[in-house]
Amino acid sequence: MAYRIPLFNLNFDEREAQAAYDTIRSGWISTGPKNAELEAMFAEMLGAKFAVSVTNCTDALHLSCIVCGFGPGDEVLCPSLTFAASANCIRYTGATPVFCDIVGPDHINIDPEDIERKITPRTKGIVVVHMAGFPARMDEIMAIARKHGLKVVEDACHGPLSEYKGHKLGTIGDCSAFSFFSNKNISTGEGGMFVTNNEEFAAKARLLRSHGMTTMSYQRATGHATEYDITELGYNYRMDDIRASIAIEQLKKLPGDLEKRLLVRQQYVDRLSSVEGVVVPFADNKEFVSNYIMPVVLTEGDRDRRNAVREYIHAAGIQTSVHYPAIHRFSIYRDAGAVLPQTEFVTDHEITLPMYAALTPGDVDYICDTLEKAVREVR
Repeated sequence: MAYRIPLFNLNFDEREAQAAYDTIRSGWISTGPKNAELEAMFAEMLGAKFAVSVTNCTDALHLSCIVCGFGPGDEVLCPSLTFAASANCIRYTGATPVFCDIVGPDHINIDPEDIERKITPRTKGIVVVHMAGFPARMDEIMAIARKHGLKVVEDACHGPLSEYKGHKLGTIGDCSAFSFFSNKNISTGEGGMFVTNNEEFAAKARLLRSHGMTTMSYQRATGHATEYDITELGYNYRMDDIRASIAIEQLKKLPGDLEKRLLVRQQYVDRLSSVEGVVVPFADNKEFVSNYIMPVVLTEGDRDRRNAVREYIHAAGIQTSVHYPAIHRFSIYRDAGAVLPQTEFVTDHEITLPMYAALTPGDVDYICDTLEKAVREVR
């Protein structure tokens, strides 16, 4: 169905098209100068030392787990209220994901207290997800990590330029991963970035993203190298220059886009904070954030009622989604036997409303009016 107000819009115009065209005409479309330009630009915007472009965020997460030394016999703590890649990346290394609960409906990030409870002698690290671009409680999490000698991977796919106490998300832990998927704040269709301040980690990620080869094709084509060695079992996780050129244009737009999203978010919070039966996660947040999505949590009923509320909203021409089905309920992870009451409540009661810079005040009022009516009338 065609929605009057879709869940997100693609912030593309002639600039992305021209950038892709220029790269195609340049004669070099695989990993090359545009990737190098993007990496430098991304690292500078985050205030990070190193950025390594990759094919997608999942690959960045996988590389993060590898460079952190996760492997068979290890346990790595992570939330269940996230996309499956946040746990799959742990499994790729042979390590075991151990699911932690979230704080609650008002803060839908991993709970530091549950992290502390679930640490065992086998625990090697923590994967932290910054849901919707809002920071997890990183001071507490990093203190726990230091106390127990754990590595911290930030899944910052929702949070480009989001901040936590003066630091950009993705620069606080040992390394991090960002997404350029089609519906993200930065979109190239597919694509991602590995970020770290650790020179050794950056070098290893750069080596592993291209089959463990000591030189890249562009270096050899431009006469900077004539041969290569393969020193590790690597992967083909390279981003092409066409996507990198699009990402550069998206990065130029990002600050302005996020400023507009802040205004959209504030209107949502102002309108919905007083609606009975609805909780707005992170309503008290004062940090600058990306506002990738706009989650709300119903306080009454069950999953069937939540779905009925969504249908009511859809009938009014407004698209919604759910972020996310809990990972520990999927068949592949059900044997873990996780008991996560806060996660299960939120995953059964959460609704994701439209969020993008082009939403007008009238659009937001219409969405909020419709949600309020739905909550009141659907029982």
